[in-house]
Order: sequence, then structure tokens, then C-alpha cells
Amino acid sequence: MDNSTETAAQTSTTTGVLPGLIEQANTLFGRIPDTLIAMIARFSIAGVFWKSGQTKIEGLAIDIVSGEFSLGVPRLSDSALFLFKEEYSLPLIAPELAALMAAFAEHLFPILLLLGLATRFSALALLVMTLTIQIFVYPGAWPTHGVWAAVLLYLMAYGPGWCSMDHFIAARYRR
Repeated sequence: MDNSTETAAQTSTTTGVLPGLIEQANTLFGRIPDTLIAMIARFSIAGVFWKSGQTKIEGLAIDIVSGEFSLGVPRLSDSALFLFKEEYSLPLIAPELAALMAAFAEHLFPILLLLGLATRFSALALLVMTLTIQIFVYPGAWPTHGVWAAVLLYLMAYGPGWCSMDHFIAARYRR
């Protein structure tokens, strides 16, 4: 018997087969690259906010998944203004300004996340937006907003990974 077979046999007799399998699975899962997790997080949460931003404007439609491309000058939609006036009652800010800010943020920060540029700042901005939506607009949607917050907090804590503009900029300044 070689050493690896002896070690595996000792592990299975001392700890049992199931704990050994769990330990192997944990080791395998621990090898998932942080960059892969960060990239999936960046693309997924960017998609959520981009699609929401697209519902607030007219004149510009970009949806890579459906293949819809309509380039033009974006303007705030009447339906977005209506929602911000009638349904989204935000305190301390005029509905017209809130709608414009939301539409702008839901386009700018997802683009930055996709590029991995100013990732932590962009994630923070979208987290503030998520908290605002949770507290003032849809307080019953906490399961969805909790998932968004978890993804955004991950990006804030661990960054965008090596496949990002942030990584390349940081590497340039470390030289």
C-alpha cells in the first residue's frame, strides 16, 4: 500500500466514510477561485440593476440576452416618473430627481461592475440603493434584497478578482 492509500484507509476507519467524503467535498469547494465567484457576482448583480434601469428610460435599449439593441438618446420614461410620484414615496427628495438619479445609477454602476472598475465603490452605491428600496419602497421584498446585499457586500469585502480593471490598475501602481 502506498502512503495515500494508507492515509485514506486510516481516515475512513478513524472518522468514518461520510465524514471523509464531507471533508473531501469541503476541500474541493474551497478550491473554487475567488475570481470566479467575484465575476459571477459582478455580472449577475449588474444584470439586475441594468434591467431595472432599462425600465426607467426610453430611447436606448440594450439587452444582450434578448438581443435587443436600440441606440438613441435616453430620456426618462413617463411610467418611471409616475411610479416615483405615486408608488415610490421617498422622503426628502423630489420624485423627478429621484427617478433621474435611480435611472442614472442603474446604468452607470452596472457598467463599472462589468468592467471591474471602482468595484467596491459601485457595490457600495448599489447597496445604498438596495437599502433605500428595502426601507422605503418594498419592505416586504427582504429575501430578494438580502440576496442583492450579500452579493454587493461580497464585492465590497473581497473586490472584483484578478479579471478586472481594478486589478490591472492596482498591479500597475505596485511596480
